[in-house]
Amino acid sequence: MFKTVKDMDLAGKTVLVRVDFNCPLQDGKVSDDNRIQAALPTIEYLVEQNAKLVLMSHLGRPKGEVNPELSLAPVAKRLGEILGRDIQMAKDCIGDEVKAQVANLNGGDILVLENLRFHKAEKKDDEAFAQQLASLADAYINDAFGAAHRAHASTHAVAKILPAAAGLLMERELVELGKLLDEPKRPFVAILGGAKVTDKIGVLKNLSKLADHILIGGGMAFTFAKLQGHEIGKSLCEKDLDLCQEIWDEANSHKAKVHLPVDVAISPEFKAMDTRNEVDIDKMPADQMGLDIGSKTIEEFSKIVSTAGTVCWNGPMGAFEMKPFDEGTLKVAQAIAASNAVSVVGGGDSAAAIRQMGLDKEITHVSTGGGASLELLEGKALPGVEVLKQTATA
Repeated sequence: MFKTVKDMDLAGKTVLVRVDFNCPLQDGKVSDDNRIQAALPTIEYLVEQNAKLVLMSHLGRPKGEVNPELSLAPVAKRLGEILGRDIQMAKDCIGDEVKAQVANLNGGDILVLENLRFHKAEKKDDEAFAQQLASLADAYINDAFGAAHRAHASTHAVAKILPAAAGLLMERELVELGKLLDEPKRPFVAILGGAKVTDKIGVLKNLSKLADHILIGGGMAFTFAKLQGHEIGKSLCEKDLDLCQEIWDEANSHKAKVHLPVDVAISPEFKAMDTRNEVDIDKMPADQMGLDIGSKTIEEFSKIVSTAGTVCWNGPMGAFEMKPFDEGTLKVAQAIAASNAVSVVGGGDSAAAIRQMGLDKEITHVSTGGGASLELLEGKALPGVEVLKQTATA
């Protein structure tokens, strides 16, 4: 197991906190502050402890070079607006000037370091870079679940240098997602969507051993439809059909019952349409593409969800970003929200869809980690978590 921030005496100490402030920006402002909001419990707890907070994060993909458009300054400003207080912003994340700023912090003050990925050493898990980060503080807290699947300097190497523990968001993510893999309340229904089968190979394999039902939608459903001999027209399809056949056979060899769409919403091209046309899966025209699950499938999937004890959802049911192909994702989300099941929604598009629909308060847990939640559901060890476990037992 690992220590959490509440297991450490951090009163009055300088604490280096890895947060996930990789927020979307528009016109120099934060356009979606969900990741900031998710980090507030840990930040507010440390402020109550009169700790001096040094927050660090990456933003975007600057590829190891300084890019003013990917500065964390707008994020620091938004954090200040949410907390109703001044937030200090550093010009870099290491160096003498940053050290001086940290030295001048008082208890309860918050300093946001500049984008970690302005330095190539961050993604290389560079020990010397980690030493420079660690020299800023007395202790380290990792609250960036969304980056826990990466062995980077700020998520991995630093934890080997300073007394380390998990933040409150990290703890909640690991507890809630861990329940799915440990003792889920049954029936356990897993819903998988998205474009590619290959993106979900590990999850499909692992959940097929654990779940009672697996509902498959999104673009990935058409590869399986093709394997069953159906015409799929211009729909998305994987090139490596042999691999997909292996995955399909393995999934069906376990306890889970796998459900594919029985009908789909179609269109001649990938764009929003004024009308919604649906056909049974075995009547797909060759000049059309499937862009959403159909009404019969929505009804079937919703009925299975209504009986669930646990629901895990990762991946949209169709091209939910455009009408009328958002219906499958919307209706499945509503079914999950209306159920009495323990419900966990993976990060990425599924989490975005739930929030977009205003249903996040009806879900037991909406994960902040796209890739991290996927890898955890695959049964993989996350470097940012494993190093916390190691330091806790050292």
